[in-house]
Amino acid sequence: MSIDPSESHELVRRQRELASLYATAKSLTALGELDDVLQSIVRHAHDLMGTDFTYLSLVADGRLSARAAEGTISAAFLSATIPAGVGLGGKVLATRRPQWVRNYAASTLIDHDAGFDRLVGTEDLVALLGVPLVIRDEVVGALFAAYRSERSFHAGEIALLSAFADHAAVALDNARLYEESRTALQDLQVAYRRIEEHVAVVERAQAIHEALTGVVLEGGTPDDVAQLLAEQLGGTVTVLDAPGHRSGRVTTSVEDGVARSVAPIQAGDSRLGALAWSRPAGPGVSEDMDLRTLERATHILGLLILKERAVAEASERLSGELLTELLVGGPGISPAPRARTRARGIDADRLNLVLVADSASLSSADLLRHLHDIARDRAGLAGEHLGRATMIVPSSDDDRTVEEVHKRLRRSLGGPVAVVGERAAGHDWSRAFSLTSRCAAVMRAIGHTDRGVTTGRYALFAMVFDADRARELDRFLSTSVGPLADYDQRRGTDLVGTLSAYYDHRANVAATARALHVHVNTLLKRLDRVSDVLGADWRTENDLELQLGLRLHRLRDL
Repeated sequence: MSIDPSESHELVRRQRELASLYATAKSLTALGELDDVLQSIVRHAHDLMGTDFTYLSLVADGRLSARAAEGTISAAFLSATIPAGVGLGGKVLATRRPQWVRNYAASTLIDHDAGFDRLVGTEDLVALLGVPLVIRDEVVGALFAAYRSERSFHAGEIALLSAFADHAAVALDNARLYEESRTALQDLQVAYRRIEEHVAVVERAQAIHEALTGVVLEGGTPDDVAQLLAEQLGGTVTVLDAPGHRSGRVTTSVEDGVARSVAPIQAGDSRLGALAWSRPAGPGVSEDMDLRTLERATHILGLLILKERAVAEASERLSGELLTELLVGGPGISPAPRARTRARGIDADRLNLVLVADSASLSSADLLRHLHDIARDRAGLAGEHLGRATMIVPSSDDDRTVEEVHKRLRRSLGGPVAVVGERAAGHDWSRAFSLTSRCAAVMRAIGHTDRGVTTGRYALFAMVFDADRARELDRFLSTSVGPLADYDQRRGTDLVGTLSAYYDHRANVAATARALHVHVNTLLKRLDRVSDVLGADWRTENDLELQLGLRLHRLRDL
């Protein structure tokens, strides 16, 4: 089986990121000297980001001082210190958000410091990205990634550097806590027992963090991380979707004897969800440290979710591309898409059912997120084609397959959705798509917005949405409503619309006039004009044919 070069490159990149995550996590749990820990994190961030150089600065006495760097040329750079309110670092501290410039020396959006600008020239620093280091809602410094050429920074780079900044903040907090414990042990012998308990809690937190890292390295999911936390902390731990939590800090509430703490999962400005921990309320020696453990777990989950999303998006994009190739390239399958589908474990020869999903309240992109899951489970493909959420799957019983897809989609969405399917004979997926797409439009037009059916259910309207019968439709419309349509086109009237409303209201003149917002006398004059065009006996001789023609005329352009 051949491997697509882009997929191979993506796999290598993810393995590289995972290795860096592991190394960073080991640095986090080391409880070593602060400078050593920060230097280790800067080095891993530098390797993963691929920047020309990376450095970390902390705030002290109103100034921002470089504490660790990787890739710099001048030894003087590590002694650089500037007021905390100037430079790109000043903007990062003031806004508490990532900031970047394409060209530092030329930027007029920041306040420059003469001493630092000289170092910028020595290092040949051009493009610079900075993200804040935040410990319990306090900005204590910033992590920077720099390039020696002009460039922009995309959202993925910003999110990744922000995730490493979170690790750096944890490392700083961890080292400070460790130093406080060591000092207290030396200075307060009377508190020896309590300090001993605190150290045990720290070691327990380290063990939990290492176990979490192991779960990730073994290919675990966010739910696996939540399960491990629940086993170690007690109670229940749940991963919530992004709308579930808006605060930037861990919050705890108590109700009916149950304490519930919620920690946001973030990467920079991206809110990825939250981690909720529920347990019996009550004081505990390890409560504060357990909350910090919960918070630290969100940093690992942030990177894990970002990676999972990247993999899922790449897979969904490829699925959509393959689906489009089949739809526009048929009938038949060319060697290239056959090989690409086979590489994904999909037998293109068995893809014989085309389905289109439609919702009055959701976009095709919203529907597709759920269709991709269904397509993956059924060894099929999903994607957006001509604005429609579309899927092609193998099927031995078309009616049953469409019904099952409709039920699952409706259950996932929690609301009405229409699903229509058509068998693709001879690998002619394009014709099947055209039929299902137009059938979906007809279903919406006649109010059938919550059902799963095949196109055969709407055989009455086959002339409308089957392109092979277009000539038959033209002939039928020409003999039924053609004269009225021609008259409307010549005179700028709407006798077709008037007569459609007349039949929609069961030939009730008063109701029709109200619906059209005209006087009854005006409506009667219009109906007399219909008699002039179609003949006086149009109400009796061709009534059924005329009603059907009006309905098909209205649906024809959907």
